[in-house]
Amino acid sequence: MSVELIQLILSFISGILVGFSLGLIGGGGSILAIPLLIYFVGYDHPHIAIGTTALAVGINAFLNLIPHTRAGHVNYRVGAMFSLPGIAGVIIGAELGLLTPGGKLLFIFAAMMLFISAVMFRRSLNVKSEQTPKSKERKTTPRSTVKIMLSGLGVGFMSGYFGIGGGFLIVPALMLSSGLQIINAIGTSLISVGTFGIVTTLTYAVSGKIDLLISAFFILGGIGGGWLGARKASSLPTKTLTQLFSVIIAIVAFYMLYMNFHSI
Repeated sequence: MSVELIQLILSFISGILVGFSLGLIGGGGSILAIPLLIYFVGYDHPHIAIGTTALAVGINAFLNLIPHTRAGHVNYRVGAMFSLPGIAGVIIGAELGLLTPGGKLLFIFAAMMLFISAVMFRRSLNVKSEQTPKSKERKTTPRSTVKIMLSGLGVGFMSGYFGIGGGFLIVPALMLSSGLQIINAIGTSLISVGTFGIVTTLTYAVSGKIDLLISAFFILGGIGGGWLGARKASSLPTKTLTQLFSVIIAIVAFYMLYMNFHSI
């Protein structure tokens, strides 16, 4: 389908928002990018939207690794243990996602957004208002390694099926399976977000479900937004950010449920 200039501009703006979210809390990439591309940019093709945003989110996640690495927030060993088995899950999930009708896929995706929003908000109630302090991380044992790898496989499947980077799933999964503090889980999650996004992209590319021009403008916008988000990540209250973002996710999810209710 043809792309208008205004759509490219709106894609750039969307990229800034998505990049900021990735840099700030390691999530919100595709969970915002897909509805932004469909309802804000006006690119009304669910499967192409998923493939296109997966490419943009994947590349932006890898770019956001740079400032987080400089700040000492990334554990590459844990990130690799989580991401590698997750690739198999992404491939299987993406293939199943392509077989699911676009409207129904978006409806299921929105329902999952609501669930994630509720979990995020509930968990935030137990977080102190001040910035989460850093502490020593647990050493990985054979048992924790298995937990990390199984978590990566499961999150990878959901990431591939819904065409999302999975940051909102990866961050809590890393904290629970490896004992990473939240700021380190955010930085480390970008390894998996980038990996899962690129693998999903390749799967959709085989079926011709990607618009490279739209994706390029998403990526350009995401560069600036991502670096700004990463700079703010260490200084803003975790509780406030989590609660605010969970509310935003819920609003977008309700809108998507309304728009795709006819598909069920």
